[in-house]
Amino acid sequence: MKLEAEGKPEIHEPRESQVARAIKSLKSYGPSSYASLTDARGNYVQVAGGGVTCMIERYDAASRKRFRAFHDKPNTVRPDGTILSFRAGNIPMRSDEWFMSNQVTEVFVAFLNGEAFPANVRWRDAPGF
Repeated sequence: MKLEAEGKPEIHEPRESQVARAIKSLKSYGPSSYASLTDARGNYVQVAGGGVTCMIERYDAASRKRFRAFHDKPNTVRPDGTILSFRAGNIPMRSDEWFMSNQVTEVFVAFLNGEAFPANVRWRDAPGF
């Protein structure tokens, strides 16, 4: 496994605590606004944003498909089309695609440990793919 976070050195074979710390340090407006965790087969999970404004995607190397995470509690403050702005760009989001960093950490740790993703996280094809 390889953990990468914008502006920080790569960590090979990260521990859960290192993953949690990297996710917690992300800020949409800061020097580190995205991160990814990649396995030996090229599958990965990635996050953009930080704090209460995070977007999660995963990539399946075998099918060469990317998926966007969503949940069953749409955000009334951020309707469909609200833009997630972070250092790498701007992404239009659906209201059910906004996550908090602690939820992102759960997804990353599950991926790190080869476990099922949290039951409240579902996946749809990522836009444009």
